[in-house]
Amino acid sequence: MKFVFNWCTDFKEDDPRITGSSSRRIILEKSKKRVVYASVYKGSDGTEKIGVNFVTLKSPTSWHLEFFGEEDNEIGEYKLLNLGKNKTKLNMVFKESWKTSEFPTVEEQVRDSGHQWDQYVSALEAEYNSSK
Repeated sequence: MKFVFNWCTDFKEDDPRITGSSSRRIILEKSKKRVVYASVYKGSDGTEKIGVNFVTLKSPTSWHLEFFGEEDNEIGEYKLLNLGKNKTKLNMVFKESWKTSEFPTVEEQVRDSGHQWDQYVSALEAEYNSSK
């Protein structure tokens, strides 16, 4: 569980490459209790947008995200659960509010997030296995 928490909360500027995203991440602050970073991404209209992410770290089992962007705001709660030896479950709950009239459906958001997190899980498992 400690490995998963550290991996998930060690925010880096090159993290978007894990999912093949063209977005950029700019770390503004990083401490044991908080991470603040800007996200530069392509908006729904195809133009570059920016948002700021505030992550409160609650080591060793959870973290809280507040994202303020040009098109939407989001609050995320992340909670790790120990399922036994070498098994950890991550529960995530999000509340999103859109500022634009065009935004993805809940189904599209769940599908896209699931695909993105599948890639994160693969990278996390690969790094965990190589550390053993």
